[in-house]
Amino acid sequence: ISTSHLQLAAFALGTIGWILCTVSMGMVEWRVWHVDNTTVISSGIAWVGIWKVCFISYLYVSPGYREQFCHKFSGYDSFIPHEIYAAQGLLLFAMFMGLLGLAATVFALRNVCMGVTHKPLIAPFFLVGGFFYISAGLCVLIPVSWNFYSVAHNQSIAFPPSYYMPSSPVAQEAGAAIPVGIVAVILLLLSGTFSLSYRFPMTANTIT
Repeated sequence: ISTSHLQLAAFALGTIGWILCTVSMGMVEWRVWHVDNTTVISSGIAWVGIWKVCFISYLYVSPGYREQFCHKFSGYDSFIPHEIYAAQGLLLFAMFMGLLGLAATVFALRNVCMGVTHKPLIAPFFLVGGFFYISAGLCVLIPVSWNFYSVAHNQSIAFPPSYYMPSSPVAQEAGAAIPVGIVAVILLLLSGTFSLSYRFPMTANTIT
């Protein structure tokens, strides 16, 4: 057990990283658009996520009240930019890879705590878990970086008229989902590094 402190930390960091990956995937605040036409988008701000776009409107409700309208993206929408398509697929894959990493790490830690001395039941599972963690971290890093690049260059999206969204914002900024994703990347990569650093203790009673 004394040789697996880093791997225990890897499990803790990997769990938090996997949760943050899942949270960022579900958040709509990936890109915050500031628009000048407030006829429908009453607050002048719209949130563009990887699954939908949302904004606050007073148009269809009583004065003094507000309602959030959201338009969900479809897999057949041709106007969706490549970075959003990539984020949808890569984050789903990252969530799956992170879950496999957690499962492999749990199995290895269980064997360590139970005093199992068979190297094939411990070391390979830490290594596999580390590979899954790092793969998950890279899968989160790509869409986070790509969408941040799009925000920094104020890139437009040709929304259809039914969305009531302009094709280009006056300005845009990174939403909360991007820093959450960055933290997830850091934790998953650290977790993978810790898992891969495991060295099976060599003793006289070790069965290899």
